Formats: sequence, structure tokens, C-alpha cells
Amino acid sequence: MATKKIEVVIPPREPHFVGDGFRVHNFIPSAYRLDMQRMSPFIMLDYNSKFYFPPTDTPRGVGVHPHRGFETVTIAYKGKVAHHDSSGGGGVIGEGDVQWMTAASGVLHKEYHEENFSKQGGDFQMVQLWINLPAKDKMSKPKYQAIQNKSINRFHLENKNGEIEVISGEYKGIKGAASTFTPVNMLNAKMNKGAKTDFNFPANYNTALLVIEGSILVNEAGQAPTDHFVLFENQGENFTVEALENAVVLILSAEPIHEPIAAQGPFVMNTKAEIIQAINDFNLGKFGFLED
Repeated sequence: MATKKIEVVIPPREPHFVGDGFRVHNFIPSAYRLDMQRMSPFIMLDYNSKFYFPPTDTPRGVGVHPHRGFETVTIAYKGKVAHHDSSGGGGVIGEGDVQWMTAASGVLHKEYHEENFSKQGGDFQMVQLWINLPAKDKMSKPKYQAIQNKSINRFHLENKNGEIEVISGEYKGIKGAASTFTPVNMLNAKMNKGAKTDFNFPANYNTALLVIEGSILVNEAGQAPTDHFVLFENQGENFTVEALENAVVLILSAEPIHEPIAAQGPFVMNTKAEIIQAINDFNLGKFGFLED
């Protein structure tokens, strides 16, 4: 079986703040040809690398904002986030949990540090992905999947060397916890030092990984340290990951959606006319109501 080779290892860009609660490195879209089509359907990836927030009585975060045409997925590695949306979704995600919100036809959304976490302060580490929807599903009804870590299926590596959490898609026969509109594999590989395992995805799938903790060796040749993003070529199916120290790695591989992308701020549609319609619908209050 042909090897899926590394195209490039990308270091984290200078961080910027989203609101006052998320200090992120943006990997998708980014300067290295990683536009919304190159990693489709992953059209945005913001990574809040581990960062200490001091205690505060006023929770930090992002106020009310709209979304249409895609899904947002937030994976919590450290800290806790509370969130609400105008379709009735909401709750708190803590370490290991996943918030999977399908904005689709449109929601208002806000997310902020959970109250007790804010008062105590602490390390905060999160990934947020935007996953595009095919044209036929962009105006479907919004929905929300609250995925607690205990409900995520796992593949256990040999000799108690770690585990692969299957958030969506499939790994070695283990099915993911989340339902998706198109084939999307999203895995957390939690590996002890020296552990080695293989991954297999179709050649045409857009595939990448993000090193959350530790450092790894890919295909016995390419080293990737903490907070680096590894983009694979769209050739070959198989690659290996070896943990050079205890490591946590987010693995992403999905079938691209070969449709036009028109994007403006929090709206991702197929045409400029649909973007204009989204702005008009938002201004007319058609996304519902959410108190700031």
C-alpha cells in the first residue's frame, strides 16, 4: 500500500486574540497554500495552544455572533468553555469533550470561559474547526451534538501504549461518536513515548495532523514538534506516527467537497448572492435571538 507522504510541516503563526478569551494560531486558511479548498471540508482551524489565563470574575470569551453554511467543532484539551446558540443548543465542555454545532441555515452563537474556570484561572488549550457543508445541506435545520469524552469510542494500542479517540469517522473498525454530512475522520491519538501506529485514508482525502502535546516522527522520517501542523500530499493511503515523547495528536482526514466557496466573515456559502442573502437575513433577525 502506497505511503501518504508529508507535503510540509508548518510552524505556528503569530497568535492573535478572538474576542478576549481565545489566543489562537490560525492554520487554515494560512499562507502556505492552505486556502479553504486545499483542506476542504476543513475550511478553518484555529488553535489555542496551551496558555495560562489568570483568575477573573468576568468570564473571557466571544460575544454573540452569527454563523451560516457550515459546522463549528470545538475540542477541549485544557480548561472549560460554556456556550449557547439561538437554536437552543448549549452547555459546558471540559477536558476531552467536543462541541459539534451545525449552524447550517443560521444561528447566533456565543462562547466564553466557564464561570468557575474563569474565577480559578488556569491553562487553556482548545482547537476550533469550521467544517463546510455541501450545497444541498447548507440551509438545513441547525443542530447540536454534545460529545462528552466518556462517550467517545476508543481503539486501544498494544501494550497499553495509548489510545485513539474516534470523534468522527472510523479507525480500525471503531466508529466515531459524531454524525457528519460528508465523510470526516477526526481522531485524537494519545500515545506514550515510543508508541507507534498506522493510519489509512483514501488518497484523495485531504489529510493533516496537529501536534497538541509532545513530538512525533511521521513515516519514520519527518519530525514534527509541539504545536506544528503536518499537511500530507494527496497521494498514497498509509502513514505511520511514532511518539518521540508522550504525545497528543489531532488527526484530520476528509473527503473534499468539490463545490465553489463564497465566504465572508461568519458566512460560508457557494455564491456571492447567497452571502448577500445571509447578511440580509441576519439583519432582519432571521437567525433568532440570543442575549449577549
